[in-house]
Parts: sequence; structure tokens; C-alpha cells
Amino acid sequence: MNFLGPVDWIFIVIYLIIIGGISVWSIRKSKESASDYFLANRNLGWFVIGASILASNVGSEHIVGLAGSAARSGTVLGHYELHSYLVLVLGWVFVPFYMRSQVYTMPEFLERRFNPQSRRLLSIIQLLSYVITKASVTIFAGALVFNQFFGVNFWTGAIILVVVTGVYTIFGGLHAVMYTEAIQAIVLLLGSAVLLVFGLKEVGGWDSMIASIPKGKLNMFPPLSDPEFPWVGILFASPIVGLWYWCTDQHIVQRCLAARNEREARRGTIFAAYLKLLPFFIFLIPGLIAYVLHQQGKLVLDDTNAAFPAMVKQIMPVGLRGLLAGGLLAALMSSLASVYNACSTLYTMDIYQKSHPNASEKELVKVGRIATGVVVLLGMAWIPLMGKISTGLYDYLQSVQSYLAPPIAAVFLLGVFFPRLNAKGAYSAMVIGFILGLLKLTLQMTAENFAPGGFIHSFATLNFLYFCIYLFIFSIAVMVVVSLLTPTPAEEHVRGLTFATTVAEDRAASRASWNRTDVILSLFVVVIILCVFAYFSPLGVAK
Repeated sequence: MNFLGPVDWIFIVIYLIIIGGISVWSIRKSKESASDYFLANRNLGWFVIGASILASNVGSEHIVGLAGSAARSGTVLGHYELHSYLVLVLGWVFVPFYMRSQVYTMPEFLERRFNPQSRRLLSIIQLLSYVITKASVTIFAGALVFNQFFGVNFWTGAIILVVVTGVYTIFGGLHAVMYTEAIQAIVLLLGSAVLLVFGLKEVGGWDSMIASIPKGKLNMFPPLSDPEFPWVGILFASPIVGLWYWCTDQHIVQRCLAARNEREARRGTIFAAYLKLLPFFIFLIPGLIAYVLHQQGKLVLDDTNAAFPAMVKQIMPVGLRGLLAGGLLAALMSSLASVYNACSTLYTMDIYQKSHPNASEKELVKVGRIATGVVVLLGMAWIPLMGKISTGLYDYLQSVQSYLAPPIAAVFLLGVFFPRLNAKGAYSAMVIGFILGLLKLTLQMTAENFAPGGFIHSFATLNFLYFCIYLFIFSIAVMVVVSLLTPTPAEEHVRGLTFATTVAEDRAASRASWNRTDVILSLFVVVIILCVFAYFSPLGVAK
């Protein structure tokens, strides 16, 4: 703890005071209604929405895990960080349907489009995914940071993180979460940008860093022979996971549902798309810098997962370390807080309220508060099993999501584009896909128990990217075949919920919510992404 000086602690204390003040302000506001507690009374503007989307996404698993993966594997996982175009898909394709339906949750939208069984199943899948991905990964990374910075025992750090974040989330609701996230996003980006500058200075600049890294680590499109990240797998599997995450996942979409109107929601996603470009540079590039410094003997790096905090400790000057410590705390608290609130919303609105239709607004809020703690405790219990799936924190996150995302992404995508898709088709694909995903996850953790070369061992060790693609295609096939063999969906399940069945009045209202500037800004995001792909490809610096 002696590497933090008095000025560092001043930064940390000021940050905590600001977050505490915003939390108290939010807690003092009325939280008696479900709309107010879970969706901030649907009255938020584009800036808060965009900043909150980024803060919800960029948590400790990015700062700790992405830098660690870059130090270990290079730039290839940057594909997941260049998903700004999928944030735009959320705003341009899905937001009009979500806003018109006035739902609280994504499972509730599936009930409108299909049936109550689909809603319950998606609620269960999403809650499970929060336990084994978001909650467990965030707590793990947070405890690692506490241990690196403050010398706190791993489990003690985990408990501190859970309790402190839980207080303002449980009592403040989404209003507290989103306004604190807006502040945390600024601290997070500023602190990480400072580390990038100092890191590049330490390695002699950008060109020197690029020259010191093997070409294979700079290539975002590894050859098909690559055992972990073949280019076909990463190019097609990452958008499938991204579609699920950015366009259908509760803790991201919930920010748009809290917008005051469609215009603010869409512009929030455009703002978030630009912010989403930054993690590639301020989280992934420091991992490459850590690799170079370690090779040069300037950085002690016993564990690649600790690449980011190790750089903060060893190359940042006293006084600025507190800014980075504040950024790390921001990431930990914002990502965990968004998980808390999403879990409470899912359980309360999609499971509890369905079985207790006469529950009062106060009762729903109380149940939501209780539900958060249960999920996080389950997440802590899952942490010891994480190492059996993948060696890297960020690798773990992407591999598990690749097993759960494909059926959900397929259902939502076809749900708005294919009016003939009915409840039986969607439900069949979700059930079968969910079972296959869990089976793959279970067998992968126990792969050493099966004889090499056998079918089960081959299935268990199948590359997670290829599995993701196969499961997505399989889910689509199941949906289409079952839907065509069963009756056409009733009108109430498609009216206004697909592009083909949107009435003229809604089309006109949606068209009035955007202008040419919105389109140009969106296209520019895509251009930037293509330029980054070209630079870190066999045609660029990896040549």
C-alpha cells in the first residue's frame, strides 16, 4: 500500500465523496414506484444514457481482463471491443420496437412477441448468465485489484466491493446507478488515457512499441491454423455474441428503456458507439505496452491478468496513481452496480410479479432490493470454477458468452425481421440451444475425464468460436423449420413488433426522431472501425 502517496489518496477520497453525494441525492428522490426504481421514471437524456451504456459495459473485466489478454494473446480480442457498430444496431434497429412496447425488460418484450413461456425462459437464462459471467467476473477482477493496490486479501476485497456497491444500488435504483455511472465513465476514461500516455512514453512511442511486438500479436486476423482464435471464428462469432450483448441484454438495453423518447435513446447509442471505440486503445494497447516492458525487463509481470494494475503501480508517478485507482474503482462499482440493477429488474418484473400479480409497487421495489444480494452471492460461489474454463479472465468471459448468446441473438434478430416466426419456433430454439450451451460448458470443465479422439472429448474441446457459429446457425434452422410446420402467429404478437407489421403512424414517428447528422455520425463510426481492422491486419502492421 506504500506505493500510494498522499496526493493519490486525495484523488481517491474526492472520487468517493462525489459518488457518495450523487448516491445520497438519488436515494433521497422518490423510489416508490416500479417505473421510478427500475427505469429512472423513463426521463433520461442522451448523454447520461450513452455514458451509462459505456460504464455498464466497461467494467473491471475490461480493465483487468482485456489488458491481460492483450499481453498474452495480442490484439485479436480487440474484435469484441470494436463492436460500436452493434451499439448502432441497437439504436437504429431495435430501439424503435423496445420504446413503442413500453416494456421493463427484454423477457417482457419476448412475451409480447411470442408467449409467457419465452419470457420466463429468457429470464432464467439471463439471470444464470449474470451469475457465471458478469457477477463472478466483476467480483473476481475487483478482488484482484484490491489485492494489487491495497494488499487486501482476495475474499476480503470481494466482500468490500459487494457491500459498498450494493448500498447505493439497492437504495437508489437505476437513477442512482446511471448518474453515478456517468461520472464513473469520465473518471475511467481519463485515468486510463493517462496510463496510455505514460506507457507509450516508457516504451519510446507508438512506432517503437509496434516494432517491439511480434507480428503475430499485432494481427487481428490469425490464420485458420490458430488453435484459439482462427480468423473465421473471431470474425463471425464475435458479432453473434455482440448482437446478444448490445441489442438484447437487459443491463445494456435497460439504459435505453429509461430514455424520455426514441430520439434520446438513439442518440444515446450513437454517443455510446463513439465511447465504445476508446477501450481498444486505452485498455487493450496498455496490455501490449505491458508485454513490451516485461520483455525489456522494465515491468514485473507474474500474472498477465494483473498487467493493468502492475503498470499503474510500476510506471505511473506518485500523484497520478490515485487517478488510476479512482478509475479502477469506477469500473468495479459501475459494472457491478449495473449487474445488481439488471438482476433485480429481471427477477422482480419477469418472475416475481408474474406469480404475484397483485403485488404493490412498494413490494416490487422491496423484492428487487433483496434479489440483488442473492445473485451476487451466487456469483461469488462460482468464482472457484472459472479457472477450469479459461486461463485468461477476458477469454473466460467471451467463451462462456459464446455458449449462451447464439439462441437468444437468433430469436431477437429473426423476431423483428421474420413475422412468420412463432412462439413454438422461438421457444424450441431457445430450449435446445440453452441445453447445448450448458452441455458444452459442463463438458469443457471436465474434458480431462474423456478419452482423446472420442466424440465427447471432441465436442468438449471444440473451439468456442466455431461452437458459437454452429449453435447460431442451428438455432435459426430450428426456429424456421418449427415455425413453418406450426400455425402462423396471432396478429397481437406481430402488430408493431416487426418491420413488416409496423403501422404507418409509428413509421412516421420513428422517422421524425432522427436527422442527417445522426446518420453521418453513425457512418463515421463504421469508417473508424474499418480503418482499425485494416491497420491491425496482414495488410497493415502485421504484414
